Amino acid sequence: QVQLVESGGGLVQAGGSLRLSCTTSALDLKYYTIGWFRQAPGKEREGISCIGNPNRITYYTDSVKERFTISFDNAKNTVYLEMNSLKPEDTAVYYCASAQAGYGCYAQTSIRSDYDYWGQGTQVTVSP
Repeated sequence: QVQLVESGGGLVQAGGSLRLSCTTSALDLKYYTIGWFRQAPGKEREGISCIGNPNRITYYTDSVKERFTISFDNAKNTVYLEMNSLKPEDTAVYYCASAQAGYGCYAQTSIRSDYDYWGQGTQVTVSP
């Protein structure tokens, strides 16, 4: 069973920053598309960012553009989501997921159904 592992969540005040990490021992992530999703209480899970493979195209949903940055560290087999200027509406459980190369991540969207393997999620709470 392939399991991705997220870390880096926590409680932060509005305007603060967090860096989420996503890694796994089961896959060499440089061969996969990686996406970040979040789910707030009572809401559907939404795709907020992704980094494609092999073209390394990146996508950000409008609500996180200019505040969040996705990056990939080959040496550590880890994908990061740097989150700055956090707002209370960013409060959610954040998940990373992997998709086959060439799927899941495009300039204008992230396709949730393309993602095969998911992590358990990490809680991000932003206080006013």
